[in-house]
Amino acid sequence: DLRYDLRSHACQIAGAGRSQIVAQIAGRMLVVSLISTAYNVGAGLRAAPHASSSRAASTAVSMGMDISELIDDAKKSRLEHLEAQAIQSLKVAVDQFEKPVFPNAMIVGDCVITHLLHKIDALKTGKVKIMVVDTFHLLDDTMPFLGKVEDKYGFEAEVFGPAGLESKRNLSPENFAEYDKKYGANLWKEDIEQYDKVCKVEPFQRGLKTLGADIMINGRRRDHGAERAYIDIAETVPVNGGLAKLNPLAYWTLEDCFDYAAANGVPLHPSVERGYPSQGDAKDTVPVPDPDGLSGVQGEAGSVKWVDGVWTGDKAIWLDYGCERRGRFVNLLNKDGSKKTECGIHVAGAEKTFDRDLWDTSKAVQTLAAPSDVESLTASGKEAVVVVYAPWCQFCQAMEEEYDKLADASGLPVYKFRGDEEREFVKANLNTQSFPTINYIDASGKAIKYESEDRSVGAMAEFAKSGGKVAA
Repeated sequence: DLRYDLRSHACQIAGAGRSQIVAQIAGRMLVVSLISTAYNVGAGLRAAPHASSSRAASTAVSMGMDISELIDDAKKSRLEHLEAQAIQSLKVAVDQFEKPVFPNAMIVGDCVITHLLHKIDALKTGKVKIMVVDTFHLLDDTMPFLGKVEDKYGFEAEVFGPAGLESKRNLSPENFAEYDKKYGANLWKEDIEQYDKVCKVEPFQRGLKTLGADIMINGRRRDHGAERAYIDIAETVPVNGGLAKLNPLAYWTLEDCFDYAAANGVPLHPSVERGYPSQGDAKDTVPVPDPDGLSGVQGEAGSVKWVDGVWTGDKAIWLDYGCERRGRFVNLLNKDGSKKTECGIHVAGAEKTFDRDLWDTSKAVQTLAAPSDVESLTASGKEAVVVVYAPWCQFCQAMEEEYDKLADASGLPVYKFRGDEEREFVKANLNTQSFPTINYIDASGKAIKYESEDRSVGAMAEFAKSGGKVAA
């Protein structure tokens, strides 16, 4: 019986290794036998169309039968098996957990999961909450498409956007202006990691916390490649004693998802009809192929597409191993110069929610609660150090202990000012483009930025005691 209590495994995270727990979960869910019945998606091998067709023709002659019928039956059986496997895993989430949450990005696999949740009556009943992260940069038809999916399956998604902004589903210019004022229109160009935190990771964390998730359902698959190449159908994330994570499509391929959608009338994002295999932010998502070759495949936009279950063009460009997201994260690089392949949500630790303010119990770090407090400080004629921070920023979190020691080490008063809620002010007055930003305030009220990445107390104290002249 696959409906064992995953919660007991999740709670063991403190006393057992993650790999051991995942192995136990995988073993209980008969993953070995399931994998053995599925073809090897990791190999990513595909014969050329003419080769496969000629082979099929010769085989048909030698077998004395219509080979297409055999292929169709095999595909049908495979989809039935994959559906049963996915539904079985989803029932574990529904039956064994209190608050399952499904973060839905409305990519092809997510649309399939939505349909499967509907089949087990988990949506209308509200047993599974659908969570959507609205980055304020999505493709124009993403949120309207969400509305259609909600109408079809009878649920209302919980939508979370950047902190301090209300997501109104169909965003107007006024909403974008509000975002630009708070965070900056070019944040994603100036600091892609900061953008990911503001528009994706923090809303994602806040959503899981608000909904009280004890298991997270998501659409990651092995054939996505890269960081996802060896995921299993169930994982345990080392957060809050062990947040269970379910990947019901782990062993599916993208072709399986499209085949299932065609066979079961699953509505897909309208952009697949315009040549987009995957749906992300409009700013860095292109069709595949695209005229400029930004996706790695140059060609006419829309020359490969999927419309009402029918393919146009060479579908292998989309379906080959690791190719679904080749039109995503275009021209975006990580800090180490490598090509960006993850948005930050599905990386280690992204599920962690930071539940408190920084330096909330510190006796050494004083709070500047409003811009007027900053202005009063700079007009006081006193030297000081001010850090502009965001409590959810991992770099701010990492420097908390060292900055707490700075007052004693420097002999100066030390302050904190939360900048993610006053982006325009800190940009104009405290040299801030990203978090954390440390400033020495001189007697004239001038803010001098600490340019070093060394946030040890010794380095920061040297900067402060030198009057802002040292930026190692």
